[in-house]
Amino acid sequence: MTGRATFNETFFTDVRVPVDQIVMGRGDGWHVANVTLKYERLLLGDANRLSSRLARIRELMERTTLDGQRIMDIPEYRDRLLRLQGEVMASKYHGLRLLTEQARARGHPGSMRLIVKYNGTMLGYRLSSLAVDVLGAAGLAYDAKDEAAETDEPTAWHIDNMYDIGLMIGGGSTNIQKNIIGERGLGLPREPKAAAPTRV
Repeated sequence: MTGRATFNETFFTDVRVPVDQIVMGRGDGWHVANVTLKYERLLLGDANRLSSRLARIRELMERTTLDGQRIMDIPEYRDRLLRLQGEVMASKYHGLRLLTEQARARGHPGSMRLIVKYNGTMLGYRLSSLAVDVLGAAGLAYDAKDEAAETDEPTAWHIDNMYDIGLMIGGGSTNIQKNIIGERGLGLPREPKAAAPTRV
């Protein structure tokens, strides 16, 4: 969506791996992938990145005007910013709680860790959406010819907004995250699977 290629898929055909080069062990690939995803999901919900983005939006709202009025002085925009500020703060303090649990060596923090990716990517999207709305028509214009053009503020926010949609899919989509939180974190019944077709 952004016009950039930041992800690729590599296929290995007929590759042989020496036994001493296999991570963990033969047949443990899914476990390795899940451990990797666990850390990726924590990074995708990074509260420091969200705090930095919030500060940039606040500055944008203070210097952007609509019909001679600062966007910051328009109640609808200011209310959105304040709600998002509360969510960013909650995300930050949740991260500190996770660090405390880790320092106390209480093991896996269950659903406390599971919500980081879901919450972080959804919140990141709402933040960039606010910035695009603040910029108005300029926030929707996107005709970057190269990466240098992406430093232009409207273009940068537009790219962030599209990229945030991708982050809600990557590392496990938001719906998958909800299932994981419900099943593993809250102990809800597993989602029913379709019965395998029977042969006649």
